[in-house]
Amino acid sequence: MTTATTTTTTPPSIYNVPNLLTTIRFFLAIGVVVLLAYQEYWSALVAFSVAAGTDWMDGYWARKYGQVTKLGRIFDPFVDKIIICGTFIALVAIDDSNVAPWIAIVIVARELLVTSLRGMIEGSGGDFSARWSGKWKMVLQCAAIILVLIGLGMRDAPAWILHATTLTLWSAVALTLYSGWEYILAATRMLRDGAKS
Repeated sequence: MTTATTTTTTPPSIYNVPNLLTTIRFFLAIGVVVLLAYQEYWSALVAFSVAAGTDWMDGYWARKYGQVTKLGRIFDPFVDKIIICGTFIALVAIDDSNVAPWIAIVIVARELLVTSLRGMIEGSGGDFSARWSGKWKMVLQCAAIILVLIGLGMRDAPAWILHATTLTLWSAVALTLYSGWEYILAATRMLRDGAKS
């Protein structure tokens, strides 16, 4: 007589290194907005660079050491959006930033749309993983913010920095729109295929 043994896997604790890193990035994101309000542009640059530059660390650590949690899957992208959207919104209030209100609106609207689509698709069991256009969009957005902060910190920034900032900012907006459209098409295909099955 054989007895079947069942093994249960214990989910990883939410009190782990990846979630700690994400929490630190969350407070850094808030710090960036506060520093910008007080026109501490160099300090804001350092805080933003650390927050954006360590974005990959929590995900890498979670995957490598099996510490992926439901909290982390929600909290990490939420913090990413706070870092980018919050900083762009804060820059709109600064006259010399050259970040127009419509730029912040486009970026925030795209994030809200993709988040809604991801929740709908993954809620129905589909896979709505990030695409390369979305990852490069984040890179260009971060580069644009860094250049804007450098220009603000220098006060009398050289012309090449201003030109590079404008080019990077417009490229970030263009890729933001393109990646949003790509996600819309992907979601449409998934919903259509789901309706047919």
